[in-house]
Formats: sequence, structure tokens, C-alpha cells
Amino acid sequence: MLETYKTVREYGSKEIVIKKSRFIGYAKPVKTEEEAVAFIEEIKKKHWNATHNCSAYIIGERDEIQKASDDGEPSGTAGKPILEVMKNQNRKDVVIVVTRYFGGIMLGAGGLIRAYTDGAVAAIEGAGPITKVLHQQVLVEVDYTWLGKLENELRNRGTRMGETQFTDKVILTCLPVVSEAERFIAWMTDLTQGQAVIQRGEAVYYIEGE
Repeated sequence: MLETYKTVREYGSKEIVIKKSRFIGYAKPVKTEEEAVAFIEEIKKKHWNATHNCSAYIIGERDEIQKASDDGEPSGTAGKPILEVMKNQNRKDVVIVVTRYFGGIMLGAGGLIRAYTDGAVAAIEGAGPITKVLHQQVLVEVDYTWLGKLENELRNRGTRMGETQFTDKVILTCLPVVSEAERFIAWMTDLTQGQAVIQRGEAVYYIEGE
């Protein structure tokens, strides 16, 4: 699993107007090619009367799946620029559709490339650009006498926290980033003088800064 990657938060859209042509950029996070294709078809149905519904998507940890469609625009002037925006921003697991309603003024090949580039950027803005960071769940089981000290130390360290379970003992769910997990466990072992029962849980993605 990647330690960090950039994607979009949710389905979103944003419209721009270039020389009277309307360009509506749509973006959505997806995990499979089937999801991406279904989203493209959904937008095509929504805008069945549009001049073009051009699209691209990138899926996979190593960007294994990449597709682009000009949907009738001159070859290389629509789908590829949309794809290039995702590559330049290092966005993964994203599908983008840029819908065009022709406004009567020809843009030329260069103008189309710029317009679809801007449309893709708008789509990402509309869907909310985010960075996801992989965190390691570390479950720390201690006696209640340790709770105040640990909460204070964890707060000072700036550790992301999950649910705290209260049984006959306290189980803190700590969420250091994966690359810091070993150091965190060593620190926690030392802090609790070896009295904590420490277990690794799942690796989970969280949005950076939230």
C-alpha cells in the first residue's frame, strides 16, 4: 500500500465558459475501471444533448489503468489533456468527464487543449483535491492509572487518535503514520515502562490535515 497518494474527496463539478462554449468538469474518486466507465456513462446520459463528453481516468497504485476519450473532438485535444492534468497533479483513482456545449466560436487545436486542461482542473477543484496518508493502528492496553499521562503525552506528540475503549483496562487506539509506527511503538513501550500490552491493528488511510 502506498504511504501517501493524491485523489479527490467526493463527486463534484465546476463550470467554466471559454469563448461562449460551456465546459462542465466532473470528477469522482473510483477504485475500479467499471466504476469509472459507469460514471462516464452517467454523465453522458445527463448531458445527452451536449456537443462532447470527453473523459479520462487513472486507477491503481502504480497508475496501471489509464484511459482517455476525445468523444469526437480532434484527436489528442481533449482526453489526453484531461489525463495529463491528473498525471501532473499526481491524482490517483480518479475519473474526470469534461462536458462541452459549443458556443459558436471555433477554438482551434491549441484552444481546445487549453480549454479541456482548464476543465479538468476545474473538475478537481469541484470534487475537492485531497492527500490520503496511510496510518497504522496501534492498540495500547494499560491500567487506568496511566490514562492521564498517556493522553497528555500523545497530545503533545500530535498523534492521531481513534476510539478509546473502557473495560477493566483502557485500550487507546493510536494512529501514527506507517513510516513512524516502529518508532512510535518503541516510544510507547519506553513511556509505559513495558507495562502496556501493544498490538498492531489495520493500516488505514486518513485525509491529510483532518
